[in-house]
Amino acid sequence: MEPQSQNLKTAPFLTLGRFHISEDYGFLLPNPLRELPGHYSPWMEIANRLPQLIESRQLRAQVNEILPRNLALPFVEVSRNLGLPPILVHSDLVLANWATRNPGGPLEIRNLDTIISFPGGESLRGFILVTVLVEKAAVPGIKALVQAVNAILQSSPDSLLQALQRLRVSIQDITGALGQMHDYVDPDIFYAVIRIFLSGWKDNPALPAGLVYEGVSKEPLSYSGGSAAQSTILHAFDEFLGVRHSKESADFLHRMRDYMPPSHRAFLEEICVAPSLRTHVMSSGNGRLLTAYNQCVESLAALRTYHLALVTKYLITAASRAKAQRTSHLPRPPQALEERGTGGTAVVSFLKSVRDKTLETRLHPSG
Repeated sequence: MEPQSQNLKTAPFLTLGRFHISEDYGFLLPNPLRELPGHYSPWMEIANRLPQLIESRQLRAQVNEILPRNLALPFVEVSRNLGLPPILVHSDLVLANWATRNPGGPLEIRNLDTIISFPGGESLRGFILVTVLVEKAAVPGIKALVQAVNAILQSSPDSLLQALQRLRVSIQDITGALGQMHDYVDPDIFYAVIRIFLSGWKDNPALPAGLVYEGVSKEPLSYSGGSAAQSTILHAFDEFLGVRHSKESADFLHRMRDYMPPSHRAFLEEICVAPSLRTHVMSSGNGRLLTAYNQCVESLAALRTYHLALVTKYLITAASRAKAQRTSHLPRPPQALEERGTGGTAVVSFLKSVRDKTLETRLHPSG
């Protein structure tokens, strides 16, 4: 992940605007549409009634079991135009699926709503909107990353130090925002209901052959479900800090980049070819920079440890409760999905690996 050396004098300065990243909202879409134009009203009518249609088992009266041609063709075409795969992804569920109740009010759960929903009630609303707040908490970190890259290009150690300190605080704020999951998301509802709608049809033992998109392909197509790994945040921090993951984890993470908006993928590619922060800190001999760099790495590892604890609560412990039939009022999810993340990974071993590889990135003072 650490790039080859390059001529720093000719490298362009990094800006967020080039990649359609908001100075105020980061990777979030600043003003998502609540409604599509009238031509798409059949889609909106179904989308707005999804929770009721699914819970009353009436959805299949509206949508065939095989994704029918009149949905599959426009879905695939719109997805191609957006540069996204034709499945529910992180940018659909989170980045473009939020609105403020009072536009002048703060970005807090009580002032936010989702635009489109599915079964899961208040826990689904909490899951989506807490993730929106995680994305918002990352904004200062994204801006600090840009400041740091430009500080290296300008040979400005003071600006670089300030940027690393801001990045550390942002990562800690992300961890704090993520902690609101405990307040707004019921583990049993997440495990038995919400997770099923994010499971996709790739690396999913419950749908091993994939899904037929009528009129698009005669063979089933396989796509991963929505996953936190499709958020650009940690990919950007990993690339910037020079974190190297195991081949298996890195392969999965790079595949998840295909599920990001193209401009966000381009932002990651720009970070990849920017001057290496890790190499710069090692060669600088600046103890304050080394300390600030290590604090960023340690904060990122702490965030991953916290995420691992959340996954244990919302997946492993919830699975045990479901097996013991302590949640008999909820549907039983497919047994094949019991310990898999929504992106299709064996999630606990994956999260432990990326956390441990993050810690291995720490630098040690020379001599």
